[in-house]
Amino acid sequence: MKRLLITGFEPFDNEKINPSLIAVESLGDQIGDYSVSKLRLPVVFGLAAEKVLAAAEDLKPDAILCIGQAGGRDAITPEAVAINLRHGRIPDNSGYKPNDEPIIEGGCAAYFSTLPVRKIAEAIEREGIAARVSYSAGVYVCNDLLYLLLRNFENTKTRVGFIHVPYCTAQQKEPSMDIETIIKALEIAIESI
Repeated sequence: MKRLLITGFEPFDNEKINPSLIAVESLGDQIGDYSVSKLRLPVVFGLAAEKVLAAAEDLKPDAILCIGQAGGRDAITPEAVAINLRHGRIPDNSGYKPNDEPIIEGGCAAYFSTLPVRKIAEAIEREGIAARVSYSAGVYVCNDLLYLLLRNFENTKTRVGFIHVPYCTAQQKEPSMDIETIIKALEIAIESI
């Protein structure tokens, strides 16, 4: 059986919950061909990636799938690319608020996901759940995490990707999606890797 490391983020920006973490923690321990290991991440530039890399060193996953909240989006959005830029509209959970800084000084401008983002989005859509490929993971901690992981696992067999999910209905913000739908979308995504 193949090994998947899947991550969700703690709440941030004065929210009490983060649908990425709720959905990840609700997943079963086996989905499709994968045994599933779950990890809670801090919303902190650099540290989130450090936590994943430490867990991956022990687990030796075949794939890493990180999940994050993208308020304002109305669909499940697998991310196609991560860029070498950090910027905080708000501080991260440690209080750090970068202003258009490179993640890696002199590093590659961008990395593309090594998971089949189009296949994932299409599989989710076939089940009647709104989904589309995104070409911007933003410049906050989600992008930071994806960039650092893709850089670290470049030219290895470990495949890496990121999916943004909307607010969940419990957050009482719009647009939103009920948490059961988000969980189902993630199950479909994992089966599509």
